[in-house]
Amino acid sequence: MSKLKETVDPAADSGWRKEAASVSLPEVYRTISVTSNMSFWRKLLAFSGPGFLVAVGYMDPGNWATDLAGGAKFGYTLLSVVLISNFMAILLQHLCVKLGIATGRDLAQACRDHYSTPTVWFLWVLCEIAIAACDLAEVVGSAIGLQLLFGIPLVWGCVITAADVLLVLFLQHKGFRYIEAIVITLILTIGGCFAVELLFSKPDLAGVVRGFIPSPEILRNQQMLYVSIGILGATVMPHNLYLHSSIVQTRNFERTPEGKREAIKFATIDSSFALMTALFINGAILVLAASAFHWSGHQDVAEIQDAYKLLSPLLGVGLASTLFAVALLASGQNSTLTGTLAGQIVMEGFLNFRISPWLRRMITRLIAIIPAVGIIAYYGEGKTTELLVASQVVLSMQLGFAVWPLMRFTGEKAKMGPFVNPVWIKVLGWTTTIVIITLNLKLLLDTFLPESILKTFYGFFGLPNT
Repeated sequence: MSKLKETVDPAADSGWRKEAASVSLPEVYRTISVTSNMSFWRKLLAFSGPGFLVAVGYMDPGNWATDLAGGAKFGYTLLSVVLISNFMAILLQHLCVKLGIATGRDLAQACRDHYSTPTVWFLWVLCEIAIAACDLAEVVGSAIGLQLLFGIPLVWGCVITAADVLLVLFLQHKGFRYIEAIVITLILTIGGCFAVELLFSKPDLAGVVRGFIPSPEILRNQQMLYVSIGILGATVMPHNLYLHSSIVQTRNFERTPEGKREAIKFATIDSSFALMTALFINGAILVLAASAFHWSGHQDVAEIQDAYKLLSPLLGVGLASTLFAVALLASGQNSTLTGTLAGQIVMEGFLNFRISPWLRRMITRLIAIIPAVGIIAYYGEGKTTELLVASQVVLSMQLGFAVWPLMRFTGEKAKMGPFVNPVWIKVLGWTTTIVIITLNLKLLLDTFLPESILKTFYGFFGLPNT
C-alpha cells in the first residue's frame, strides 16, 4: 500500500482548491504515443479504444432485463427511449473526455481537489457501493451465461467468475492496448451474435424505423412509462464517468491548447462511435424480444433464462438460444474488465491511495460474489432477476452524485480555461442531469415506498402512478 507521488501538469491547477498530487492509472499513464505528424486516420486509430471500454457499461447484463421487457411487452415502441438514452450517454462521456484531457484529472481526482475531505470520503463510499453493485450484475450475468451454455449451477458460476482476476492482471501487465483489444473482441462477439439473431427473427423493418420516433403513448401508458424509466435509469453507469476521464490520459498527446483540442476531438469520435455500437446491441435485444415474443403471445417474458428457452422454439433455429447465451457470457466478462479499472481509479483518485491491483480486484469481486452466492443458495436460482434489478437500483442512487460534479467542473472557466462548456452544452447537460436524477428518484420511490403512499404522493403532484 502506498501514497501516489506522480504529479500532473501544474499548469492545470488553476481554479482548484487543492493542488493536484497524482496522475491517473500511473502504470499506463501516457504510454500510447500520439505525434503531430500522424495522418488523420493514424491519429484516430491511436485514440481508439477507451470509448469501447466505456461502451461495455451500456450493454452489461443489468441492461438486458429492461430491454427484454420493453420489447416483449410493447414491441418496437421503446426503441426511441433506447435512442434518447444513448444520446444522453454520448453527451456525458464527451464531458468526461474534456475534463480528463483539459485538466489532467479524472473525475475522482477532480472531486478530491475541489471538495472538503468529509465530502470526498462520502462520494468515495457511494462510488464503491455503486461499483460493487455493478460487479454484482456482471457476476450474475456471467453465471447465468455459464449455466445456459454448460449447465453449471449458478452458485458455482458465481465462484468461477473470480478467476477473471488473473486475466485482468495479465492483460494490465502486458499493456493497455491488450485490454482494449480483448474488450473490442468481446464487443464484436456480442454484436455478431445479435446480428445473426436479427436475421433469424426477421423483424418488421418499417416497424423498427417507426419505433425510433418518440410516441406520446409512452407518457400516457403507465406500464410503458415505467419500463421506459427503467431503460433510462439503467443506461448511464456512474463508474463509467470516472473510468473515461481517466483512461483518455493513457494517450501521450501534446499538452498545448491545440494538442488538447485535437485530443478531445479524436477521443469524442472514439467514444461516440463505440456508444453507437452499444445502441445497436441494446436496440437489437429489444428488437429481438419484440420480434420473438411480443406477437407470439409471450409478452410477459422478462427473465433472461425464459428468453433463452423460448428463442430457439419460437424462431425455429436451434442456434438462436446458444448465440443468446454466448452474447450474455461475453457481456458479463467484458464488464468485469472495466469494473476492475474503475475500482482502481476511484480509490486512487478520491483517496490518493493505492493498493496492489490483485488485492483491489479480489476485494471488489468478493463483495459481489458473497451476496450473490448467499441469496441464490438461500432463495434459489429464481431470484437472479431480482438481484439484477436490485443492482440497478443501487446504481441509480449514486448516479446523481457523479453527474452533478461533472457538469459543475466542466462548466467553470477557472477550472477548464478555454475548454469550458459553451452555453448550449450547459443547457443540454443540465437538462440531461435533471432528467436522469428525476427518473432515478422515481425509480427509488417506486421500489421502496408502499403502494398506498405512492398513490397519494403521485396524486398530490398530478403524476402518473406506475
